[in-house]
Amino acid sequence: MASNLARGIFAAVVAALVVGGVQMSAQNAARRSAGAPAAASDAIKPFKINVPEADLADLKQRLARARIPDELEGANWDYGTNRAYLRELVTYWQTRFDWRAQERRLNRFEQFTTNIDGLDVHFIHRRSKEPNALPLIITHGWPGSFVEFDKVIERLTDPVAYGGRAEDAFDVVVPSIPGFGFSEKPHERGYNPARIAGMFAKLMARLGYTRYAAQGGDFGSAITRSMAQQDAAHMVGLHLNFCIGGAPPGVADPNAGLTPQEILRVRMNLFAKGDEQAYSQQMGTRPQTVGYALNDSPVGLAAWIVEKFRAWSDSGGNVESAFTKDEMLTNISLYWLTQTATSSARIYYEARNAGPADTRRIEIPVACAIFPKEVAYAPRAWQAARMNLVRWTDMPRGGHFAALEQPELLVNDVRAFFRDLRGGASSASRSNE
Repeated sequence: MASNLARGIFAAVVAALVVGGVQMSAQNAARRSAGAPAAASDAIKPFKINVPEADLADLKQRLARARIPDELEGANWDYGTNRAYLRELVTYWQTRFDWRAQERRLNRFEQFTTNIDGLDVHFIHRRSKEPNALPLIITHGWPGSFVEFDKVIERLTDPVAYGGRAEDAFDVVVPSIPGFGFSEKPHERGYNPARIAGMFAKLMARLGYTRYAAQGGDFGSAITRSMAQQDAAHMVGLHLNFCIGGAPPGVADPNAGLTPQEILRVRMNLFAKGDEQAYSQQMGTRPQTVGYALNDSPVGLAAWIVEKFRAWSDSGGNVESAFTKDEMLTNISLYWLTQTATSSARIYYEARNAGPADTRRIEIPVACAIFPKEVAYAPRAWQAARMNLVRWTDMPRGGHFAALEQPELLVNDVRAFFRDLRGGASSASRSNE
C-alpha cells in the first residue's frame, strides 16, 4: 500500500513536506525584529490585472479553430476528459465567458508584487478593518491559483459581514507560487516547495508581520509545512486541508491502532489507483514535453485541468455540481493568459528531485480539516507522529478544492482553530505597501 501511495501527487507532495530548504536570511530576520525600513530592492509595488486585448482575441481565435479528436462510443470519462462536455465548455469559453468581468472581480482585491531572491512575487494583501486582526498567509497548489480563494478572503478579513465575530478577523496574504499566475517564472532549477517556503517567510517579514498564521492545501500544504519548520519562531499555528504522509518510519505494523474505517479510507485513496497518476508521472519527470502542448492549445489545457476539477471534487461525477463554468474557466484562463502551464508543472519535477529531507517535527500547533472526497488520506495517528496536531475536523462534504467548494466550512474551521492561538498577536506593521 505504501508503495502505491508514494506515486502521483501524493509522491510529489509528500516529498515536498519533508524536504529541507533555504532558511530566512539573517538580514530579513533582523529587519523584522528591529522594524528597520525596507531597502529599495525590497520595494512593494501595486499591481492590477490588465490582460492585453490582443491576448484575448488570440484566445478566441484559437478556440474557434480547435481540432477536437474523436472518442469511442460510450467512453464517458473513462479514457480522459469527456468529448461532449469539453465541447460544451469550449463553446462557452469562446462565446459567453467574460474575462474582463472576472478581471474586474479579482481586481477588487489589493494586489502587489515584490522581488524576493531575484524573482517578482505576486500576492493579494487584504487588510482587515479590525485593529487586532491576525495575519494569515494562504497558499494554493496545482491546478489551482490565487483565484481559488475568491470566496474566503472577505469572509476572513470581515467576519462580521458574514455572521462572525470581529475578534476572528485576519489580515490575509495570498501569494502566487513562482511559475504560477502573475508571479515570475523561475529561470533555474531548484524551486521546490521548501525553497518557496523560505521566500514566503521573507514575504511575511517584508510586510512587517512579526507573528502570523498559515493555511494551505495541495502544494500549499507542502510549502506551509516547510514554513513551519523554517520560520517557527514567527508562526502562531498552521491549518491544513491536505494532511497527507506515509506511515511513520520504523513502525512494524502501520495499521496498528487504526480503526477499520481509517484502514479502509487509506485503501480507498484516489491516488492509490494507478489510472489517477499519469498526469503527475508526466509532470514530475518530463514537464517540458507536455508543457509545449498545454502552452499551445487552450482546448488541451482545459481538458488537462477540468479532468482534475471533476475527479478531485465532491461532484459525484457532475463537475458543475461543485463549480460553475465561470469559476473553472477563470482559473484555466489565468494559466493560459500568463503562459504558466509549463512553469507551474515543473513544481512536480522540483519536488521529486529536491534535496536532503528535513525530518524535524513541526512543533507549532497544527490543525487538519479532512474533506471526505480529498484525493489522499493519512490517519490522524500518522500525522501526529510528525507534528503537534491539536485539531482534527472530519468535514461533512467537499473535496480537494476546499476554498472554492466549501468556503464556509473551511473558514469556520480556520476561525475556530486560531481563536485560542491569537494571544497577543497583532498585525504589527500594517502599511509596508
